[in-house]
Amino acid sequence: MIIVIGSQKGGVGKSTLTVAIASYLRQQGKSVMVVDADDQQSIINWYNNRSEELDHIPVTGASGRIKNMLLEHGQNYDFVIVDCAGRDSAEMRNGLLACDIFISPLRASQMDLDVMPNLTRIFTEAQDFNEKVKGYVVLNMVPTNMFITEGNEAADALADIPALTLTQSRICDRKVHRDAWGQSKTIFEMDNQKAKQEVINLMKEIGL
Repeated sequence: MIIVIGSQKGGVGKSTLTVAIASYLRQQGKSVMVVDADDQQSIINWYNNRSEELDHIPVTGASGRIKNMLLEHGQNYDFVIVDCAGRDSAEMRNGLLACDIFISPLRASQMDLDVMPNLTRIFTEAQDFNEKVKGYVVLNMVPTNMFITEGNEAADALADIPALTLTQSRICDRKVHRDAWGQSKTIFEMDNQKAKQEVINLMKEIGL
């Protein structure tokens, strides 16, 4: 199965979510390849700083027309997870032609909501060539303060979004995510059950 993580805006937590999903699937006994298709190479840098004592999660880079490369990796791994740049990129468009699941993290802000029409258009165009792909939008980096209602307001604004499914599961903005990244670890290698459970809930909702 090929999973593409992409968005129309940077700073939404794509790379962090990518390695969290990879770690979750590894814990399920699956073989996983992570493809860093973002020219910032955040995941490659994270991988290069990772301790040899930690679980080995294979990471490779890619750019341009990545469809055939993803399909080839898909023959050798249970899951190929692709982190694309936070913009309308050739890698995201090409990845959409090969993937089974598309996940777009979204922050609960008006700037993020403003990019959704174009993202939806790109996804529906890809569906014309890849009928099997399923698309999800997940509210990511949601404030944990119960008095901040941005998450619910964003969910209301996305209630009728076409083509893409808004997940009920949300990933909150927890310091442990930043701590994990700083240590080149995944959230499942940290001691924070709430953060882990949010990722587990998301994966189960998607059916993984």
